[in-house]
Amino acid sequence: MTPDRLLRDDLRRMEPYTPIVPFEVLSARLGRPPEAIVKLDANENPYGPPPGALAALAAGRAYHIYPDPEANALRDALSRFTGQPKERLLAGMGADELIDLVLRAVLEPDDVVIDCPPTFGMYPFSTAVNGGRYVPVPRRADFSLDPESIEAAVAAEPRAKVLFVCSPNNPDGGVVDDATLRRLLALPLLVVLDEAYVDFAAAEGSPSRIDWTTAHDNLVVLRTFSKLAGLAGLRVGYGAFPEWLLPHLWKIKQPYNVNVAASLAAVAALEDEAWLHETVGRLVAERERMAREVAALGWLRPLPSRANFVLCRVAGRPAGEVKRALEAEGVLVRYFDKPGLRDCIRISAGRPEDTDRLLAALKKVEPQITQISSS
Repeated sequence: MTPDRLLRDDLRRMEPYTPIVPFEVLSARLGRPPEAIVKLDANENPYGPPPGALAALAAGRAYHIYPDPEANALRDALSRFTGQPKERLLAGMGADELIDLVLRAVLEPDDVVIDCPPTFGMYPFSTAVNGGRYVPVPRRADFSLDPESIEAAVAAEPRAKVLFVCSPNNPDGGVVDDATLRRLLALPLLVVLDEAYVDFAAAEGSPSRIDWTTAHDNLVVLRTFSKLAGLAGLRVGYGAFPEWLLPHLWKIKQPYNVNVAASLAAVAALEDEAWLHETVGRLVAERERMAREVAALGWLRPLPSRANFVLCRVAGRPAGEVKRALEAEGVLVRYFDKPGLRDCIRISAGRPEDTDRLLAALKKVEPQITQISSS
């Protein structure tokens, strides 16, 4: 008997998720100290956590005690922050855990999850982990949703249970409009609205739909502290959920899923809304400046974005080579070797000095990239 016969057969065929290469590994590979690298590849907040969050971590005294399994202090703070009843809120080890929890609660083998790529790669990953069947409904050429095709997919799949919608969408930064979202909520499935980047959209008049969850019993809204509060390394997110679903999520979640440090930092971050709003404003302003400057180069064509990043089409040059050439200069951007994205790079908004380094590197590598494309 070979031991791997005990493995789930679907896992043998499953493609692994490809995460960002750890910063320390890249630093060693590039032969550059971390402070000499401009990291614009993972949509992180370059300003880091609010000062109050760092102070709360330094003052913490309960790191040797298991955390509150109900994350009461954090959910109290989230209720004040969002205006939603505490009883409708659940915190997780990042929004990624909540994506997995929802699918674990509703999927039986071969149930269908509908997704709209290009978008966040955790949706197909978590579908596969939970034994679901992934049905992609590609976005239009401008990255907008195609509601007619989504409706057709639901009609053709009697086992369709979940639809994922990311707004602002990763990797393009587009926002789903109210009419389209209402149309999707009329479908007979659970709509999971991933608002990881909504704080940047809200700063420009596209607010969160978290309050819609009280009016729609098939809507989940997920949010995260990774982008807004610079807590990506502590892994803390939250969501608002329908009443019928919440008891079952509480049953299956890990008892101590939100650690003490993450909870302390998140609560303290929510107490400093002025700092959060100021940082969001800085990143939105730098995103717009970066988009204008790269567009002026003539061979990068940024798409409109309401997130903390910009997706750029690369004209007349291989996008993957642009990514690699910038990496050699110590500037990291994201390249996706996937349908609809092979001629694009995604650039996170950074600090002004990060944009300056990016622009200098782009101008430096342009001749060699042009030579590659003409050879």
